[in-house]
Amino acid sequence: MSGTSLDSIDAALVKIDGEQCTLIDSLEYAIPAALRLNLLDLCQPGNNEIDRMGEADRHLGRIFSSAVLDLLKKSGKTPADIVAIGSHGQTIRHRPAVRHAFTLQIGDPNTIAYETQITTVADFRRRDVAAGGQGAPLAPAFHRAFFGSDQDNRAIINIGGMANITFLGSNGDYLGYDTGPGNTLLDAWINEKRQLRYDHDGQWASTGRVNEPLLARLFLHPYFSQSLPKSTGREDFNLSWLQSNLEQDELPPEDIQATLLELSSQSIMNAVLTLPKPVNQIYICGGGAHNPALMERLNKLALASTIENPGEQPPEIKNTEELGIAAEWVEAAAFAWLAKQTIEGKTGNMLQATGADREVILGAIYPA
Repeated sequence: MSGTSLDSIDAALVKIDGEQCTLIDSLEYAIPAALRLNLLDLCQPGNNEIDRMGEADRHLGRIFSSAVLDLLKKSGKTPADIVAIGSHGQTIRHRPAVRHAFTLQIGDPNTIAYETQITTVADFRRRDVAAGGQGAPLAPAFHRAFFGSDQDNRAIINIGGMANITFLGSNGDYLGYDTGPGNTLLDAWINEKRQLRYDHDGQWASTGRVNEPLLARLFLHPYFSQSLPKSTGREDFNLSWLQSNLEQDELPPEDIQATLLELSSQSIMNAVLTLPKPVNQIYICGGGAHNPALMERLNKLALASTIENPGEQPPEIKNTEELGIAAEWVEAAAFAWLAKQTIEGKTGNMLQATGADREVILGAIYPA
């Protein structure tokens, strides 16, 4: 898969056996610069979209195929060793709130199945939309299957381009939703001002100071007060939206970066604090797990949440590696599991996350 951040393709070789999910091997595969720019452009309305989408769909399908074949070579496997590929594709438009809700992912699965000679499962989100859901987030169903505990209330937080949270209660209660921006605004701003793809370790944000008036304006985005179920994407949180909120402020760019990091941190922790029950364990996955500045801020916010209750212990914040899957590979593993569900004729959505009317079998199967 390639997520909202479009930083690379994540290819994971996963073995799933009952309640065990084992990462066998993995590979980060670069997205060609021209294709990446085209995909970013397709995330917003523009000219000649159908032709550009059609070409990008095929191009991306070929790149996904190359990533799979390189991973097989790296791991010493052959196509005959693989049951199926689960391909999330690249989301270029997510509109769950329009009259005829839709979500669109590209990366032609016909091309993937043909070039790899491996059965491919793709287009996971639209069956959930057909069932009245938002088609997102889907990872919470995987989190429920592999990360739950009958002793602890847990929150699983994926911080990719967007961030999402899954609540896993010790009594079996669960829910999930997108909390808002994760890395996408941080990446967009540093790219705009310093021509860098991302803020390594949050170093640039750490040189700035949070601007409280700007932070307050950003939190006026209606998404933050929207009721559940809800999901979001670049359609809501993008560079144009950010720039419209800068007004005439002459803020140092590093202060804006610091404010964006605070926006991500606070929106994530606000979600934790409004879960149905307090959690005593928080597990982080996604690229944000490797941003020390972001992780430090989340820890401080978690500690601050207990100040009014001196006897209460702040929730532990850990990496999902402690649950058996490294943070950067959880989402790719989730779509391997979703492919397995589809192949076996089992449902893959979680109603308390997407808002669908019923659980359904997700995706379409493209035979080798």
